[in-house]
Amino acid sequence: MEQSFRNKIFSILEISSARNWANKCVNIFLMSLISLNVIAVMLETIETLADKYENFFYFFEVFSVSIFTTEYLLRLWSCTTHPKYENALTGRIRFVITPLAIVDLMAIVPFYLPLLIPIDLRFIRGLRLFRIFRLFKMTRYSESLRTFWSVLREKKEELVITLCVVFTLLLFASTLMFYVEREAQPKIFSSIPAAMWWGVVTLTTVGYGDIYPVTHFGKFLGAIIAILGIGTFAMPAGILASGFSDFISKKREKKYCPHCGNEIDSILAKSKVESKEVMESEKEG
Repeated sequence: MEQSFRNKIFSILEISSARNWANKCVNIFLMSLISLNVIAVMLETIETLADKYENFFYFFEVFSVSIFTTEYLLRLWSCTTHPKYENALTGRIRFVITPLAIVDLMAIVPFYLPLLIPIDLRFIRGLRLFRIFRLFKMTRYSESLRTFWSVLREKKEELVITLCVVFTLLLFASTLMFYVEREAQPKIFSSIPAAMWWGVVTLTTVGYGDIYPVTHFGKFLGAIIAILGIGTFAMPAGILASGFSDFISKKREKKYCPHCGNEIDSILAKSKVESKEVMESEKEG
């Protein structure tokens, strides 16, 4: 009986299916609550609203934390249903250190930590900002966001290499501009780190106009760097576009059951869980 209930909880919280209405309702409710929490965090930064509706914000925070804590504990309790976490102790430890479980924990820890450490310190008050982590919980309930994170994981090496190239170009451009402009503008281009602000603005083609070269060679160098920045900062967009294309192609190749419309791999996984449940019930009998 307990195992059957555990399977239902795991199915509702973890297994997304078009036919699982309980899962859909829970996801919609939690996504709405997360959105409202993010809005509340932003509104609390307005002092007039924070003072006027202090009690409302506090009770809404208590309600939200209660829901998220219950969700986290239910996930932790039911995760042993999955073959990867079937061991009662080590399985749950593996589940706790997964990225999404860490995000779930970070979403509720800022509320409980001041209660455990009853000292009004600045860093404890600052932990309230970590409530914005609740926004990342959206990845559990949105297929589009899960796709986005999957593409990021798949293309992480290419993206890291691109970021290294961008940083190298930024450092090189800032160093050159520092040596070219430091005599003409000693206060503005006072150091390489100061010149890096100009490099960021130029490479991204934003062009605030607060810092700019005044020497002829500096202007020529700035034009070359700006042109290079257009192509360099377009590289991550191309990598992500390629990743999305590959992911969608792979997804279309997956096989689906003609009767229920679910993915065959997920059906097989579910049947394994059900057979395991039957075997356990037979042992108990």
